[in-house]
Amino acid sequence: MPGHDGAGSRSAPLLRRVRALLPRRSDIEAMRRDPRRDLLAGLTVAIVALPLALGFGVSSGLGAEAGLATAVVAGALAALFGGSNLQVSGPTGAMTVVLVPIVAEYGPGGVLTVGMMAGVLLIGLALLRAGRYMRYVPAPVVEGFTLGIACVIALQQVPGALGVPRPEGEKVLVVAWRAAGEFAKAPNWTAAGLAAGVAAVMLLGARLRPTVPFSIVAVAAATVAVEVFGPSGAQPIGDLPSGLPVPSLDFLDTAVLGSLLAPAVAVAALAALESLLSATVADGMTVGQQHDPDRELFGQGVANLAAPLFGGVPATAAIARTAVNVRTGAGSRLAAFTHAAVLAAIVFAAAPLVSRIPLAALAGVLLATAIRMVEVGSLRAMARATRSDAVVLVLTAVATLVLDLVQAVIIGLVVAGALALRAVAGQARMDRVELRPELLGDHGEEEHALLAEHIVAYRIDGPLFFAGAHRFLLELSEVADVRVVILRMSRITTVDATGALVLKDAVRKLDRRGITVLASGIRPGQLRALEAVGALELLRPDGRDYATTPEAIAAARVRLHSAGVVPGEVSGA
Repeated sequence: MPGHDGAGSRSAPLLRRVRALLPRRSDIEAMRRDPRRDLLAGLTVAIVALPLALGFGVSSGLGAEAGLATAVVAGALAALFGGSNLQVSGPTGAMTVVLVPIVAEYGPGGVLTVGMMAGVLLIGLALLRAGRYMRYVPAPVVEGFTLGIACVIALQQVPGALGVPRPEGEKVLVVAWRAAGEFAKAPNWTAAGLAAGVAAVMLLGARLRPTVPFSIVAVAAATVAVEVFGPSGAQPIGDLPSGLPVPSLDFLDTAVLGSLLAPAVAVAALAALESLLSATVADGMTVGQQHDPDRELFGQGVANLAAPLFGGVPATAAIARTAVNVRTGAGSRLAAFTHAAVLAAIVFAAAPLVSRIPLAALAGVLLATAIRMVEVGSLRAMARATRSDAVVLVLTAVATLVLDLVQAVIIGLVVAGALALRAVAGQARMDRVELRPELLGDHGEEEHALLAEHIVAYRIDGPLFFAGAHRFLLELSEVADVRVVILRMSRITTVDATGALVLKDAVRKLDRRGITVLASGIRPGQLRALEAVGALELLRPDGRDYATTPEAIAAARVRLHSAGVVPGEVSGA
């Protein structure tokens, strides 16, 4: 049936697109090449990820069990469906920053609902092939974003590190300041000592032995010290379930879906940005690895759809854990899947031990993680590159700290785009061109002088677009004491509607003053914009556009002869 055939032909591209996002045989083959190395890498990443998963779960407001569930469920599914062989996913500090205000306003159920909605949005972005647009995010925006996240994560840990209840407030600066005030009134030196000790061990250990997972060593030492010496003021994580909860949709409240759309868009945008950034970093750390950005979005979408069913928070790829995975020799997605499996085993077998870890020790882990996120050398290089790069970096970092992450990225992109347009517009030029004798033809010095007196030529270089076109209008409008203006347009790189309109206005103004405008070298790519606004209508009916500048000059000479400005015969000109 024709109707059936039409429907099938329309659905075929969509089916091909979906198939392109699913796991492939090559993924399985890669996992078989060196499974021992991948298993060892996965075990190492799991040891590093355990305190981070616990800490970010606590920081999000849903508890340590939510962080573990996210690391297990989202970590496994993103490893299987994602677009990178090396990516490790789970709860992250950047996502925690977004989730805290959502928990405060909508409660834990709202966070789980937002996670599922974000998963749907990420899958939609993958089907729309939106992953490729990550390459257009400027490096200063990424660096400023990372710096701002590091500051926010560090400030979030202040109450836990000082051993005081989290004060009221939405802004991390306010909360940290109030926590410091509470600590000053009643110091908890045990919590502060544990946090500082864990952070110091991690930072110093990373310098001395980068391959050793000092986070788990420091947390274990802090837990043992609290158990043996029993100091007061060291609050533990508390009871953890010995296993993952049964999948459930009890948290879903359809009545609030509309109000949760904006937070879901923010979570999805952050998950896409951080995951694709992490995958790009992983590619740069290896030889021969290249991620598929659309598959990565799809994998993160599947992970975020499933994690809330088990009580997990929204997840993204984790740059720090991915880096550990690469450095320990991972070659396939088996390593990331192993990391999730090891964490699952810990949840089932060691929940009573994990529940004794002091919260202050986890705060120390996250403080050290925030400090290690800041690449001083990279920031210094970016700030020295250009003044515009420095402005974008600082502005994005401050916006991340003061506003929220998605708004910060949008502000950074807008400012970077505006500064880039300004720079491009500054490269556009319109220069007056001297009419050399060889261009004017063999007509004698006297006629050359008359032609040069009544003809002026301008060469436009660069883009003729909205950011810089009005300067040309001003210059052209000030032309005086000539009969013909020749516009050499062969070096114009692009023309938009604004540039074409400005050119049209300039031609009209000169026409009203009795100055004829001729154009030379109009390129095929410029015709559409010029025709759309009617600029060519002013030139073509009178035959005032020419392929080359000598042809335009010859036409100008003919017009001047006809007007009696230059003596001589018109024919043969």
